[in-house]
Amino acid sequence: MVKADKTRYKLTDEELIAMFQDGDEGAFEELVNRYADRLLNFAYRFVFDKQEAEDIVQDTFLRVYINRHAYREIAKFSTWIYTITANLAKTSLRKRKYRKVMHLSHMGPNEDKDFEIKDEGEFNLLEKDLRVDEDVVQRALDRLPEHFKTILILRDIQELSYEEISKILDIPIGTVKSRINRARLRLQKEISKVLKGKK
Repeated sequence: MVKADKTRYKLTDEELIAMFQDGDEGAFEELVNRYADRLLNFAYRFVFDKQEAEDIVQDTFLRVYINRHAYREIAKFSTWIYTITANLAKTSLRKRKYRKVMHLSHMGPNEDKDFEIKDEGEFNLLEKDLRVDEDVVQRALDRLPEHFKTILILRDIQELSYEEISKILDIPIGTVKSRINRARLRLQKEISKVLKGKK
């Protein structure tokens, strides 16, 4: 019934989630081991805050645990779990923007804008193709519209296939490809603006 722990790494994600659905808690632990770092990287690129990213990933695994039987092997497990994380990250960003708007709407006319600059800390998220400082890349990425930001994170950072991205975002593959090209061009412009100190 349950395979030895030493052989778990040979199993596919889909085999592991099936075992977990049958009550094997160890299979869930293996999925956590496989995806924790990748999802943390993914979430961090959205929210640019390590603690918030960790909360998103924790919430992702909680939802996987609770909704394990909602998964059906008509899609790759990776597609399913990335979709959960992406939705949680987008929700987190929307809540943050809402809080900021509400905060500004309650400020008096002579009050200073007390936007907090978060301590990004050291976080190993190095780009392969862009020879600029990591902080510059992240700040430029953070300036992109959500649809461009999402697709670049999925393709250039998480290195998912066009097909996987198409399923996660529920858009045609042709749209995925064109959006990636447009997003990369926009990112280059934003990097240039950051380097020049422009808003």
